[in-house]
Amino acid sequence: MHRFYLPPSQCQDATLFLAGTEAHHARHVLRVRSGERVTVLDGAGRELLCEVQDFDRDKVRLNVVETRTHAPPACPVTLIQALPKGKIIEAIIQKATELGAARIVPLLTERVVTQLPGEKSARKVAKLQLVAVEAIKQCGAPWLPRVEEPLTPNQFLARKEPFELPLIASLQAGSRPAREYFRAFQAQHGRMPQSACIWIGPEGDFTPAETEAIMAHGALPVTLGALVLRVETAAIYCLSILHYELNQGRP
Repeated sequence: MHRFYLPPSQCQDATLFLAGTEAHHARHVLRVRSGERVTVLDGAGRELLCEVQDFDRDKVRLNVVETRTHAPPACPVTLIQALPKGKIIEAIIQKATELGAARIVPLLTERVVTQLPGEKSARKVAKLQLVAVEAIKQCGAPWLPRVEEPLTPNQFLARKEPFELPLIASLQAGSRPAREYFRAFQAQHGRMPQSACIWIGPEGDFTPAETEAIMAHGALPVTLGALVLRVETAAIYCLSILHYELNQGRP
């Protein structure tokens, strides 16, 4: 069944309208027909089963047949990702969406070549948010991750956001498998964490000063094994582990 996205404000009535690129995709790419059933995701936990009614010049009218509501994740995961060069970040956001990340914060570290001043930064974030939209349409995720404005590590740390389990992918000696931190947390609290984040550095890792500052704010160093992984592989590796640990025993 084809999936489309409409923001929550456009999903309040029994009749919905696809417009713009969504309508174009429905009519001219997927060639949906009257009477066909499609799914609309609002990115805020609702999945609406709809029936295609008719077509206007630039709109597709849908009737809502059934609404399914999905609970938010028990432990929202924030990916704090050093911004790589080129379009690698788009692939990372796509995979982060598929693996259940609730938020992606692009990070401007000392070893990041990409710089995004002012208006260019806003355009980049809007484009990356669209990557997340396309990803939920592909995989069917009911919750749309939020892509934030790029920040430096110090700017993010200055927010003093509380995470019950903050982790950092690290090449340092003494880093431990993520599972050990989950088991220790569960033994101490009798439950799994209700919020988590994972810091992923750039090619060449965070600088020692950056790593020290992040860990001084409570982040626990996670090993990624004996090999040095590319930044996109590191993100997928870590998010896969978090997704597995946080969803054991769930359908």
